Amino acid sequence: MTQADPRAAESLLAFWAEAGVDAMLLDEAVDRIEAGRIVPPRPPERKAVVPAPTAKAQTPDVQGAVAEARRLAGEAQDLDALKAAIAGFDGCPLKFEGARQAVFSRGRVDAPLMIVGEGPGAEEDARGEPFVGKAGQLLDRMLAAAGLTDRVFITNTVFWRPPGNRTPTPQEQAVCQPFVERAIALVAPKMLLLVGAPAAKSMLKRDEGILSLRGRWFEWRSESGDLELPAMPTLHPAFLLRQPAAKKKAWSDLLTLTERLDRPERGG
Repeated sequence: MTQADPRAAESLLAFWAEAGVDAMLLDEAVDRIEAGRIVPPRPPERKAVVPAPTAKAQTPDVQGAVAEARRLAGEAQDLDALKAAIAGFDGCPLKFEGARQAVFSRGRVDAPLMIVGEGPGAEEDARGEPFVGKAGQLLDRMLAAAGLTDRVFITNTVFWRPPGNRTPTPQEQAVCQPFVERAIALVAPKMLLLVGAPAAKSMLKRDEGILSLRGRWFEWRSESGDLELPAMPTLHPAFLLRQPAAKKKAWSDLLTLTERLDRPERGG
């Protein structure tokens, strides 16, 4: 009998190993066909493990945050102090969700028109001023065309960028509202321009869509009822960038507002 070449055996073993075979021989023969007909027993049912009760997750204390915001806002005697109070306020969750800094305002401190938008975006978060991105640049061009440059004070309903530029929640807007109202009291404008649905709904406490609200006059009232101003909602410049055909409506709103702003006041 000729002895097998060990190199051939090694080559064959290597071939089977690469094919995934990891056992060549068993001590006893196994009938694989018969084994496939046997139904394996079902494993015993395992009872669901009920986690031990834990402390109830804490929900944000909106009322407490609003009260603290109202206290801080009331102590601010000028816009610089109000800006510092906002920067130091920890009651709005947006501050801790990735925002770089608080974004308060830009514009004339005694402006006859205050513009209130939704909230800061990425460009605003980086630069620390509202409406400085593409939407803000369009807003500035519209204000210039209407003769309103240097006649406006611009802010938002929230002062920190929402993650992913999402719409701020009513709770987030509520805790920032005392600062917005204090800004209105310090600037003392003649009227408000509310830019976009989130700003209009929050400031006016209404549920209609912006296409229904825009171009109409409403009376804005502060939470205490001490302040009252005419307010007009209009379309957000970001919407106009996506829907250029709507610019005509926004321009009409701006002309209507400017006409009322420049209307001579009646004598007493």
